[in-house]
Formats: sequence, structure tokens, C-alpha cells
Amino acid sequence: MERDSQLELYGLVADRLKEAHATVRALQVPEGVRMALTRKLLVVTAAAKHDLADAARRLDRLMKDIDEGRFPQDPSADGPE
Repeated sequence: MERDSQLELYGLVADRLKEAHATVRALQVPEGVRMALTRKLLVVTAAAKHDLADAARRLDRLMKDIDEGRFPQDPSADGPE
């Protein structure tokens, strides 16, 4: 029974990750911001291999930040020091 719920959660997280990647691709943001968001999604994907519930929580937080317009800074916008 627990295995079924794990498989269901895995399917849910996989579907949400797919949607999240599509959302990030569609954002009108500088390329550096898009790359930073993509890296965050890759971290969530890697976390899902070890702790599915934690990955789901991380994905929730990341998507909430995106929905509320909170994006990482564009590292390429800093320029040389």
C-alpha cells in the first residue's frame, strides 16, 4: 500500500516538474535568471531520487516564488568588479 502512494507521489512530482520546466521556459526574464531557475529545477529533480517528499516541498516553494515574481538575480548582470 505504501508503495502505491510513493508511486502516486512520484507521478505527481514528475508531472509538476514537467509543468515547472515549461513555465520557466515561457517566462520573459533575462537568460541568466532562466538559467538559475533551471538549475533550481535540476536540484529538485536530483532531490526526488533520494527524498520525494522533500523534493515536492522544494518544488512548491520554488513555484510559489515564481508565481509571486520572486526570481534569483541574474549573475551576468553584475558585470566585472
